[in-house]
Parts: sequence; C-alpha cells; structure tokens
Amino acid sequence: MTTITTELVRSLIDTQFPQWQDLTLKPVEKSGHDNRTYRLGHEMTVRLPSHERYASAVQKEQIWLPRFQRHLSLPIPAPLAMGEPADEYPLPWSVNRWVEGDTVTYDNIHSLNRFAEDLAAFLLELQAIDARDGIPAGVQNFHRGGNLAVYDGETRAVIKELGGHYDQKLLSEIWELSLSSNYQSAPRWVHGDVSVGNLLVGNGRLCGVIDFGTMGTGDPSSDLVMAWNFFDEESRALFFSKMNADADTVNRARGWALWKGLITYAWNEKDSELSRWGQRVIADILQEYRQRYCS
Repeated sequence: MTTITTELVRSLIDTQFPQWQDLTLKPVEKSGHDNRTYRLGHEMTVRLPSHERYASAVQKEQIWLPRFQRHLSLPIPAPLAMGEPADEYPLPWSVNRWVEGDTVTYDNIHSLNRFAEDLAAFLLELQAIDARDGIPAGVQNFHRGGNLAVYDGETRAVIKELGGHYDQKLLSEIWELSLSSNYQSAPRWVHGDVSVGNLLVGNGRLCGVIDFGTMGTGDPSSDLVMAWNFFDEESRALFFSKMNADADTVNRARGWALWKGLITYAWNEKDSELSRWGQRVIADILQEYRQRYCS
C-alpha cells in the first residue's frame, strides 16, 4: 500500500478537485488507524483509508451519513465529495465537512455523568433510525453489531497467552458469560467504534461524533464499550440506565470491551501507549465484574 503523505493528498486534491487547490492542507493531530485524515481549508477534512480492508467504508459513509443527519441532534461528518482511485493511491477516498470539537479527555468535560448522559442520548437517537434497509454486521465492519463468538478463538488464545499476568479462569468466565446470550430484537444501527478518538467535546459537553466507517446494523451492545474504556463506576451505571441496557446486553458489551482490551494489550509493544490502554481496560473490566458478581 502506498504511504500516505501530505504531498500525495495535495496531488489528489489538485488533480480531482481543482476548485480546492488554493486551500491549505495539513494532517490532523490524531488521525486514527483505519484512515489518514487531513484538514482542507477551515471547513473540510480529507479521509483516506490506510489499507484496502477499510476502503468499503468510503461509499458506505457517502450513502448513509446524509440520511442520518436529520435524525441526530449532534453534528456528524457530512460527505461533500468522493475521490477516485488513482495510480499513486489505488483506493477511494472522501472529502467531508469539518466537525468542530476536541477529542474527549477527562480534563475537557464538565463531568463523567453528564458525558454519559450525552453519549446515551446520541446512541439512542442513532438506534432509533430505521435499520430495515441497513448494512448487516459482518466482515465489512469487523462484525460490530454481529455475533461476538466470531472472535472466540482469538480471545481464548490471548487469555491463554496472558496467563502469567492475569487470572485465566476469571477472564474465561467473563468471556463465556458474554457469549451466553444472543441478541433477539430487530437490528439497530451501530456506530461500530464508539471510542474517545471519535467523540468530540465543546464547552465541556459532547458536541460531535465522527468516523462511522465501521457502522452497520445488528446488536447495539458493541457500542457500549465506553462503559469500561472511559467511565467510572457511577457514570457507567448511569450510562447503562439511560441506555435501558439489560443484564444480557451488559454482558455482551463487556465481552466486546474485553476482546478489544486483550488484543490491544497483547498485540502491541509492551509499555507502548496502546498496550497500557489495553491493560487499563482489562483492569477496569475485572474490577467491575468482581464488584458485580464476586462480592
């Protein structure tokens, strides 16, 4: 795959959208993994998939994001143009309207409880959008909204690998509980990657949601992982309450968070930022599970 550089993106813009050739172009500070993101002028972003496995998201966002906008209270990316594959970059790419806001941190929100309420309100709006003609969860969105059992072998292998660091029996118990129920209701829209990098804050409140590349329809439990990835005990309980999440939904959501935490810890260089993040998530899951089931 071609290395994505500012010079490459500039060439693509100038060639395919010459009306924007005079606008400044610079990479955003937190570009993400699946895509490389650049700010074009003051009002637009350019997003380029970092690998062909992420390329199908471009057309998906072009089709569905405009339909979502009228149903959502918060800003989301608005597609403005779709770039064509070229010799120097063989994948489709997109130009979207810039969404103002800063990546959420513990320091830039008024309170975890308020943020939990804001996020729940957004997710409930998203889930309420008619999903009958939506895109079913599957390979196209890495099974977000689908059956978590697709990652069973992978998860058990990592649990075994980390046996010297964690209680294998307890991790296996948590994992098996997450697989003990299946979603029985009508499919709902899921964002697919509800994480701090895709949630924007302004004036201390959630003010925008970005990167819908892994959206799909199915079980909404996979969108609840912020309960362990970011919230504390009190805000986690409030989040689940606002989401009307029953015990089975919470268990499946915990499984999604555990899978992500385990592979992020195990598959990245030790003491790297990603590896430490995985450790924190695993620790929060274990603490919450013990409080809920082992006390």
